[in-house]
Amino acid sequence: MENSRKKKKTVTRRAFLQSLSGGAVGAGVASRVLGKEPRSIQSGPGEMEVFSSKRIALTVNGKKVGFETEPGETLLQVLRDRLRLTGTKRTCNRGECGGCTVLLDGKPVYSCHILAIQAEGKDILTIEGLASGDKLHPVQQAFIDKDSYQCGFCTPGFIMSSVALLDKNKQPSLDEIKAGLSGNLCRCGNYQKIHAAVAAAADAMRRG
Repeated sequence: MENSRKKKKTVTRRAFLQSLSGGAVGAGVASRVLGKEPRSIQSGPGEMEVFSSKRIALTVNGKKVGFETEPGETLLQVLRDRLRLTGTKRTCNRGECGGCTVLLDGKPVYSCHILAIQAEGKDILTIEGLASGDKLHPVQQAFIDKDSYQCGFCTPGFIMSSVALLDKNKQPSLDEIKAGLSGNLCRCGNYQKIHAAVAAAADAMRRG
């Protein structure tokens, strides 16, 4: 017996997105459906604010900077692409290797995992901000003296983590050095010389 009932027409998620044409066009259509332009979307009481771009200000290596940031833009993208501070490396870009480590209010963080909006009003220190004129930071100098780099790609992240460690612990043991740098990976396996450099930098910093 034939089924006389008409099949209901369903709209899949893929079909809906295709109907919006995707990308910027889709965003524009979606905003018109909502009845608001992307920049004017506001949150209700107790809800998270939604925005398409926002102007923020932060301090990078002692200098205040301000710029427009997108919702998904990371601190790493801002440092490298906007401020041209390319010492901070984009390596794994997923918070595993430590190559993009910077200091955020004195604490080491993966800049690829920090949204730019989260850094608003914060103090950021990158590898470019360590030296004082022509004089290298003791950690930088120790990495040179102890030949603690090979390809050098991970070196900025290791140095920033080392600086953070020595700011908290002036005389770390080898185990404490290893623990302090456990969030950084060296693809060349030069860990022994890296640890030696941190110990040498600690000695130099204590001597003044």
